[in-house]
Amino acid sequence: MKTKIISLQIENVKRVNALYLEPTDTGLTVIGGKNGAGKTSVLNAIMWALGGAKHTPSNPKTEGAEEDPMIRIELNNGLIVERKGKKSALTVTDPKGLKGGQSLLDSFVSQFALNLPAFLNASNKDKAKILLDTLGVAKDIASFDELEKQIYAQRTEVGKIADSKEKHAQELQGYPKAPIVRISMSELIAKQNEIIEYEMRCSKRTSWIAEQERLISNAETQIAELEHQIVRHKTDISNFREQIEKARSDESLNESPGDRETIERQIQEAEETNKQIDSNLQKLDALAEARKYRKNYENMTREIEDIRKKRMSLLDSAKLPLEGLTVENQELVYNGQKWDCMSSAEQLQVATAIVRQLQPQCGFVLMDKLESMDRDTLTEFGAWLDSQDLQCIATRVSTGEECTIIIEDGKELTHA
Repeated sequence: MKTKIISLQIENVKRVNALYLEPTDTGLTVIGGKNGAGKTSVLNAIMWALGGAKHTPSNPKTEGAEEDPMIRIELNNGLIVERKGKKSALTVTDPKGLKGGQSLLDSFVSQFALNLPAFLNASNKDKAKILLDTLGVAKDIASFDELEKQIYAQRTEVGKIADSKEKHAQELQGYPKAPIVRISMSELIAKQNEIIEYEMRCSKRTSWIAEQERLISNAETQIAELEHQIVRHKTDISNFREQIEKARSDESLNESPGDRETIERQIQEAEETNKQIDSNLQKLDALAEARKYRKNYENMTREIEDIRKKRMSLLDSAKLPLEGLTVENQELVYNGQKWDCMSSAEQLQVATAIVRQLQPQCGFVLMDKLESMDRDTLTEFGAWLDSQDLQCIATRVSTGEECTIIIEDGKELTHA
C-alpha cells in the first residue's frame, strides 16, 4: 500500500496561523492564494514534520503568535506524526499506540517527494543518474556511454582522415590514356649514350682524316722543295695511307646505331609518360587509403548503433517509470525531448514518476508554484496523477475554482 496523507493540521508555523486540510486521496490538492499568503509555508510544515530536522525553518514560529508551532499529520498507514511544544519535538505513533521516530518515517517517505525542487534543480546528468541508480543499471549504462564516446571520437577522427584522403585523391591529376607500367629510362639512356659515343667516334675519325690529309698535302709540297727528303716522305706517305685505309675499313663505324634527335625525343616523352603513370598510381593509392578509412568509419558506426541497441534493451528491461522516458548521453529524454526542451508540465510529470520509482511506498509528492501551468494542463496533470494512484499537494498563485483551498493574508482560510 502506498503511504498518503489523510489529514493535515498546522498552527503557528511561519506564515500559517491555523490550517486544517484533508487532501484528496489521488490527484491534485491545490492550495491557492496571493503571493505571501502562506501557501509555501504549508509545504514547509509538511517537509519539517515528515523529513526531519534538516528541514527545520530558520524561524518556524509565526510572527506575533503566542503559542508554539504545532503540526499534526495523519497517514493512511495509521501513523500519526506530530511536532509540537517549545522544541517542536517529533512524535510518531503507530496504530498500536507505540511510538517511533524519524528512522521509521525515513523507511517509507521519499526525500525528493518532500523536496521536489532538489530533483528539479539537479543537473541533467544527476537527474539521469538518480533514475539509473534507482533502476540498478547506472554502472552498465555508464560503461555503454563511455564505450560509445570512445568509439564516436575514434570514428570522428577516422572520418576526418577519410575525407582528407578522398579530397587529396580528387586533387591529384589523372591521365586515363597513360600506360599502366612505367617506361624503362635506363634502356633509353643507354641507347642515348651509345649514339653519343658513336657520334664522337665519327667526329674524331673525320678530324683525324682531315689532319692526315693536311699532313699529306704538306708532305707533297715539301717533296718539290726538299728532294733529299723524298724517300723518307714517300715512306711516310705510304704508311699514312695504309693507316687511312685501315681506318676507313673499320666496320664498327660503317653503320650508325640510331638517330640522336629521335632517341632524345623518346627520352623526353618517356619522362612525361612516367610522370603521368606515377600520378595515376598516387591517385589509386590515395583512393584505396580513403576507402580503407571510410570502411573503418562505417564499421564504427555499426558498433555505435549496436551499443545504443544494447543500452536501449537494458533500459527497456529495467522498466522505466514513465512511457516515453529514456536516458541518452547521460541525460533524461521524454518523448524525444531533452529536459531543457520539455514543457514545465512534462518536467513535473517526469520528476514525479522518477521520485515515485525512488520510493514506491511513498504515495504523495509536494509541489510549489504550479502557476506555470494553464488550467487545461493542470487538469491533464491531475488526471495523470489519478491514473498513477498518486497524491499531490501543490501551491498556486490563484484564487480560482481550480484551487482546493485558498489562504488569505497568511491567517484566514477559506474553501474554494
